[in-house]
Amino acid sequence: MSASVPPPLEEFVTSARSFLQTVGVQRARTPQASAKSRYALFAGSTDEEISAAIEYQRAAFDAGFGWITGPAEYGGAELPPNYERAFAAVEREYTIPSKGPLSVSLGMVAPTLARFGSESARKRYLRGLRRADIVGCQLFSEPSAGSDLAAVRTRAESSVDGGQWTINGQKVWTSGAHYSDIGIALTRTADGPRHRNLTAFVIDMHAPGVDVRPLRQITGAADFNEVFLVDVGVGDSCRLGNVGEGWSVAIAMLMFERSAIGGSSSGGSGLFRMHDLAAWITALGRQNDPSVIDAFARLYSGVVGAKAMRVRAEANLRENGAPGPEMSLGKLALTANLQLLSDLVSAVLGPKLVADTGDPQSFAWSELVLSVPGMRIGGGTDEIHRNTVAERALGLPKDRP
Repeated sequence: MSASVPPPLEEFVTSARSFLQTVGVQRARTPQASAKSRYALFAGSTDEEISAAIEYQRAAFDAGFGWITGPAEYGGAELPPNYERAFAAVEREYTIPSKGPLSVSLGMVAPTLARFGSESARKRYLRGLRRADIVGCQLFSEPSAGSDLAAVRTRAESSVDGGQWTINGQKVWTSGAHYSDIGIALTRTADGPRHRNLTAFVIDMHAPGVDVRPLRQITGAADFNEVFLVDVGVGDSCRLGNVGEGWSVAIAMLMFERSAIGGSSSGGSGLFRMHDLAAWITALGRQNDPSVIDAFARLYSGVVGAKAMRVRAEANLRENGAPGPEMSLGKLALTANLQLLSDLVSAVLGPKLVADTGDPQSFAWSELVLSVPGMRIGGGTDEIHRNTVAERALGLPKDRP
């Protein structure tokens, strides 16, 4: 696929559809009353799901669809953004392996490294990240630094000649660290003003001194981890941005995170299809219940609104080259719509929601309903996102000096 002369969009879409037919199954065009055995938000990824996601990404990359807008020198197809949107639209027509296990790596680590990494780091990591030969994670949160990210205590000390750094500290709630090859770590490189003495690095997750310990969830899964860093050596070429300016890197990565969490799912529509939900409700004979109709209408309105916000956010991204504070709206929309989905499912199922009667149409939803409150915390609390929109998008006064 030529990067200098883009193919006609229709030809590109035809090629995309031909590729997807080799790796996925085309979804039915008519509404389906889905009977999945389990719906969950924090289920954790099995080894098979991780392998399937990696294999799909490699196949997509090799076919020219793994980094559609990326620069050719790092393996990208270097096509306009509308080609990426066209591929995403065609991709939704097929059942393919979930890309969830790679969401942090592709949606956060890769774009942050592309923006702030040294030339040697870009050459070393970008192609591998986009092809899923390398998987990355985010090493930000600490036991005493969650929403207050500037309070991180992990230290990075420079060698005399400045060519090497030694990192010591602890990170927690790191998604996917147990199968990651690299991680972007936010560290403190000097005392003083909290936001001015942070520096970000790319860390080899297989290096001596890196100890990854999975955190077992109440569901039995272990997708989150705590990571201990003891005298971990990092070359200065793996530094992201200038020394002491890691806060800018962190903010950019958080914006990429909010884009990945809220934007890729378009306010929840990436997790379900409204016409399939309607077919499911009809199959259960609840389509005429006023409470169900009201809950469905609220969810539908929320999804339509989220899609409209997504279009505007994409336009801003194309204009500015990086996600801005408006990406927080996508995360807020996702959280709100998942709560509306929970309300709808609860209205449809009633007591069947928590009683395993052997019907996959009912009890399968219980874990999702119980998981929804966690979305108000993951990826930044709702309060943090509202402050971001208020202060950085609307220009309202800050709530602190």
